[in-house]
Amino acid sequence: MSVENSLKQQMLNAIPHLRAFAISLSGSVDKADDLVQSTLLKGLSNFDKFQPGTSMQAWLFTILRNDFLTQTRRRKREVEDPEGSWAEKVAVMPDQGARLDFTDMLKALSKLPVDQREALLLVGAEGLSYEDAARICGTNIGTIKSRINRARNRLSEILKLDADRDLGPDKLVKAALFMHASP
Repeated sequence: MSVENSLKQQMLNAIPHLRAFAISLSGSVDKADDLVQSTLLKGLSNFDKFQPGTSMQAWLFTILRNDFLTQTRRRKREVEDPEGSWAEKVAVMPDQGARLDFTDMLKALSKLPVDQREALLLVGAEGLSYEDAARICGTNIGTIKSRINRARNRLSEILKLDADRDLGPDKLVKAALFMHASP
């Protein structure tokens, strides 16, 4: 019998011992069988790492134990949710629409005259008061308000916005809110 066949026979002989050890660790015959199967597959795929002359059973027990501990740590981070009640409450809206909207907004902003873009960004994006924006731009409040108004109107034209349809929650958000509010 070749050395490799002898080692494989040692693996086969270790199966009942591995199974008993796995049952004692997991407390479940089904989980134990999965652990033993995983151990044997890992043992075969790492056969070249086994050092002849050492105990095959001890080597396989180490693999089984490490696999069990890894699975246990992984399960600690998971939340059991067999009926999906937690998953149904946790919702993450897709962000691709927001990214596309943001890209469109940047393109539209670049088409505005510099004075309008500057006024709109100072007040709308930076949250400065009209007075502070006027001071920064070296003009009066009325001019800032006018620039912002023209900038908003121009952005609406460029982006082809319809206030009734495009402002506020989109169809996806409305549907999610409706489903969440329904009993």
